[in-house]
Amino acid sequence: MDNPLGFSHFLAQADLVSRTILVLMAAASLTSWYLIVTKLIAGAKARARSARFLEFFWNAPSLDAVAEKLEGSKPDNAFAHLAQQGLVAMQHHDRHGAHRLHEAGTTSEYVTRALRRTIDEETAAMESGLTILASIGSTSPFVGLLGTVWGIYHALLAIGMSGSGTLDKVAGPVGEALIMTAIGLAVAIPAVLGYNFIVRSNRITQARLDGFAHDLYTFLVTGAKVGAPQPAPRPVAARQSA
Repeated sequence: MDNPLGFSHFLAQADLVSRTILVLMAAASLTSWYLIVTKLIAGAKARARSARFLEFFWNAPSLDAVAEKLEGSKPDNAFAHLAQQGLVAMQHHDRHGAHRLHEAGTTSEYVTRALRRTIDEETAAMESGLTILASIGSTSPFVGLLGTVWGIYHALLAIGMSGSGTLDKVAGPVGEALIMTAIGLAVAIPAVLGYNFIVRSNRITQARLDGFAHDLYTFLVTGAKVGAPQPAPRPVAARQSA
């Protein structure tokens, strides 16, 4: 015998509150999947572009060659943007000096502020949309639970009005109401997993960006690469004999 109860029966019997919760869950699911997919695709493209730029940067003969390549172009990755802003800040302060408050300080201080500001901008860009994804992951189970409580409440009212409290009359409507909890979990689990994966990927990128900013700052201010081998000092005896 066919079971008259199920999701279709639940939809047919759902009131305005239950239908509103279902619409909200559907919208939250679509939003979370859109953010997850677009963030993953954008992150993969950004990593590929960053790898190409870093390969060019470390193989460039000089900073002038890097500046020439970046001049007049819009950077397509965080590392190129950081290098461009650092070079522009260095050239601007060397040519024009400090005439405004945000240009105050030495060249190294001005470059440091420019690099820090650029890193903050890139971090904000990478984290855009993650608040929505985190909110969906944390609130969807509770919204689904609200739908379940509301469904059980109406199911118990209907059972009380019918005067029949047998197991088959109770289990069916309550089981249907639990569908809302399952929907809430189905929305929340991908959102939480996607959020954690994207945040971890962003942290790795930010750590690499910080390291590159440190190397770039050293290049701009001193002209030497961090960790570059220093020439060994001449022995004292050799200097005295000379």
